[in-house]
Amino acid sequence: MENNETTTPAQPAAAPAPRPMGAPMHRESSGPRRPGGPGGRRFAPRRKVCRLCAEHIDLVDYKQAQIVKTFCTDTGKMLSRRITGACAKHQRQIARAVKINRNLSLMSYSG
Repeated sequence: MENNETTTPAQPAAAPAPRPMGAPMHRESSGPRRPGGPGGRRFAPRRKVCRLCAEHIDLVDYKQAQIVKTFCTDTGKMLSRRITGACAKHQRQIARAVKINRNLSLMSYSG
């Protein structure tokens, strides 16, 4: 049983070309550019408006449980101004009301 075909040894995969000095370490992506990235269009996110100011609520009291609970998570944590969009004045009132409600056991400290 003779095999007339000549076999060549398996060639190893080609190694990547060495990086020239001063070249960046990251690969350049060939895909489309996303907005907001380098060279892309940037847009300003819509500014959040304080819901309590919009509804003309001057004072947030601990007795307004429905309002206070909307500014808390299911686990009982207070949401930040960055998330809710509340102004500083109302955020302080919300924080005070949440702490009073927790102390009076109207709200739980945890979920």
